[in-house]
Amino acid sequence: MISLADVYHVLEATVPLYVAMMLAYLSVRWWKLFSSEECSTINKFVAKISIPLLSYQVISMNNPYQMNLKLILADIVQKILALFIFLVISKLLDLVITGFSVCTLPNTLIVGIPLLRGMYGEEAAKILAQIVVLQSLVWYTILLFLFEYRAAEVTVETPSENTGDALLVLSMVGRKLMKNPNTYACLVGLIWALVSYRWGFVLPTIIKNSISIISNGGLGMAMFSLGLFMASQSRIIACSYRMMIFSMVLRCIVGPAFMAIPSYSLKMKGTLLKVALIQAALPQGIVPFVFAKEYGLHPDILSTG
Repeated sequence: MISLADVYHVLEATVPLYVAMMLAYLSVRWWKLFSSEECSTINKFVAKISIPLLSYQVISMNNPYQMNLKLILADIVQKILALFIFLVISKLLDLVITGFSVCTLPNTLIVGIPLLRGMYGEEAAKILAQIVVLQSLVWYTILLFLFEYRAAEVTVETPSENTGDALLVLSMVGRKLMKNPNTYACLVGLIWALVSYRWGFVLPTIIKNSISIISNGGLGMAMFSLGLFMASQSRIIACSYRMMIFSMVLRCIVGPAFMAIPSYSLKMKGTLLKVALIQAALPQGIVPFVFAKEYGLHPDILSTG
């Protein structure tokens, strides 16, 4: 049973972030402090600077030699299953990207870790941290690839069935990803985690603090960006009510169902199973919204999912 102290610890971790969101909302809606161009610039800073450094911090702090193989496999199967289903149902890449984001990329870092720590203790937080690492290292990178592929297809404006056109699109995507800071942040974070946990190396304090001073504010800046977007819309719920309900069904029912299939197939039990299923039903992640806003693909849905 969750005690009042546990509830307080959850609020202690999450309320400050929503304060940042409300401050951004009031800054635009009431105080008129930022123009639309300035809001876009803030979102770009979050996408290109804050999120990559936050990804590095999350990945580098996780011990890659103690990952739970069942949890990793279940997470991979869930994501692949979701991608396959959306590709079969819809031929439009836009809907595949948005559906995948809503269905399988929950808010594990902001809401998940403090909530599950309060429910099941520190063991649950350590288990969920592995999901956070997989999100940052693998799934956000794949999400970026899909966004860049979509943008490249629009630029080329030729049928993708042609082999030459497809290679041109992939070449453009590769160049864009090579220029994206998040690609290098994830790679460097993984390499450092492998080295530091293998041989016990520690970053010099001056380097560690230089990174953490920005990465620690990454989540707050992401929430601030969400608040700016909400304030720029005519209403708080940016998308239609029908779309909001549909996204909630994807988020709270379809996503957990996709996670339950591999979890039970792998005979996961106890806290591991509970964490795997509950995290799949958490609210929508902030990072997918930041990417959706940056690439102009259904940020209204991602802001309410």
